[in-house]
This record gives sequence, C-alpha cells and structure tokens, in this order.
Amino acid sequence: MRWAGMLRALGHPVRLGIMRRLATEPETCACDFSDVFGLKQPTISQHLKVLREAGLVTTRRRGTQICYSVHPGAVLELTDTLGALTAPPADAIAPRAS
Repeated sequence: MRWAGMLRALGHPVRLGIMRRLATEPETCACDFSDVFGLKQPTISQHLKVLREAGLVTTRRRGTQICYSVHPGAVLELTDTLGALTAPPADAIAPRAS
C-alpha cells in the first residue's frame, strides 16, 4: 500500500511543512529549507529523503544543487484514497421510490 508510506512520511511536522512550502514554491533547493525550519542541513536532507522514498517529491539537479518539487501524481493518488473514505458505501446508495 503505497499511500500508507505517503501518510507516514507526512506524519512528521517538518516533512508536512516542507510539502506545504514546495506546493507554493516548486523547484526549491534543499539548502533553502535549513533557514525556514531552523534545522541543520543533514536533518533536512534526511526529511527530504523520506519524502522522496515515499514518492511525494521529485528532484532535479541544477548545477551542484538538487531542487525539489511536489510530485503531483502522488498527491492526487493520496487525495483520491482519502476522498474515498468519505464516500458512502455503494450499497447505501439506492434510488428513491417516487
């Protein structure tokens, strides 16, 4: 269950914060997150690794820097999975008698 790994990855406040930042600022360099979250670079790198392994972010090398963006397909998959939790069961939907 791929989405379970995504939910685990998003369960940490820093990783969720990184995803929120990437949603508004795609192509963000890993070094830019240290100042935002007040964490050292190795800690940020570990959080980004978790997000990458969960399939939530994509990377692109720009010179010596690695830039991160939200993986839109993964977010849509997770959104669909969570949305299904609010849908009524198929057998509960019955036509009304006139």
